[in-house]
Amino acid sequence: MTAVDHSRTGATVSPSAKPAHSGKSLALALIAGAAGAAVVLLASGRTWAKATAVVAQGQLPQTASGQDVTGVPGALAIVGLAALVALFAVRGAGRTAVAVLLTLSGLGTVVGAYLGLSDTAALREKAATATGLSDAGVQDVSHTFWPWAAVVGGLLLLVAGVLALLYGRHWPAMSGRYERAGAAPRGPRRSSSADPDRPEEMWKSLDRGEDPTR
Repeated sequence: MTAVDHSRTGATVSPSAKPAHSGKSLALALIAGAAGAAVVLLASGRTWAKATAVVAQGQLPQTASGQDVTGVPGALAIVGLAALVALFAVRGAGRTAVAVLLTLSGLGTVVGAYLGLSDTAALREKAATATGLSDAGVQDVSHTFWPWAAVVGGLLLLVAGVLALLYGRHWPAMSGRYERAGAAPRGPRRSSSADPDRPEEMWKSLDRGEDPTR
């Protein structure tokens, strides 16, 4: 009897096996990245700050949206979402570069949204436009929770980027399997000159003295 080399058998299986956490990290990155970008884009269009402008006739309420305060989080969220999709179109060093871009997009979104938490420049600019006074002041300044929502969205993008950096090399990529499949191979053409299903061929075969059913 021939002994089986178990060490060699195991060696042929283990290199092709992917880490068990590959699928989990992929799902988590997709959920975190998509949710983070959606939250940031939603928060950017909402009211971030409120105040009142003082005029001779009284007070004028003023509001500033996330886009008024800073356009950085919204722009970086779009970049991060594009990078998340591009991860599956590249491999190797290209995937690493895209993962870095996704990570930086998340980090930049967090920083931009956090700086907007206490920004009043947009409120003062709106007050100046409303009153016609370049030095119009604002008072009773308050901020909503939407800047914090943008911070959370940026953190989700950051998490997606870090997961892509750590485990992205094990994730699948788009391949030719989704391209149009080739046509099914054609069978051999009939060599017989007569086809019983085609009457004209049958008559021609009879004229030549052949058996049309052969």
